[in-house]
Amino acid sequence: MTVHALWVINKAGGLVFSRSYTDTLPPLPLNTVLILAGTLHGIHAITSRLAPAPPPGAPQAGLESFEAEGWGGKVFLTPTGTKFVLLHSIGHAGLDDLLKRVYEIFMKNPFHTPEMPINSAQFDTRLQTLMATVNA
Repeated sequence: MTVHALWVINKAGGLVFSRSYTDTLPPLPLNTVLILAGTLHGIHAITSRLAPAPPPGAPQAGLESFEAEGWGGKVFLTPTGTKFVLLHSIGHAGLDDLLKRVYEIFMKNPFHTPEMPINSAQFDTRLQTLMATVNA
């Protein structure tokens, strides 16, 4: 499995973190990535309204994954509404566990201000280490 990139989208739809871990996908200008993240947020919001009603106490479902030619995306929605999006190669397993590990790294950053861009060197270093083991 190859993880190409990770996006973190806040509950308002703003991109607060974006890192590329391979050069397989073409590099995109930052403005394009911001537009794509906002669009993905909107699609997730629409699909959460179209999904059947979840059991009481369960989070509202929405877009969980998507595929394109040779790559795909997996979305993990946190209880606070933050979305973690992995862009990855097709044909793999274990993305749910990987996203939970990324979320754990995110939660271990006590100095992060919610809804603001993530500028923690410790967060970035831990993610680099995790992605290096996944992409090896």
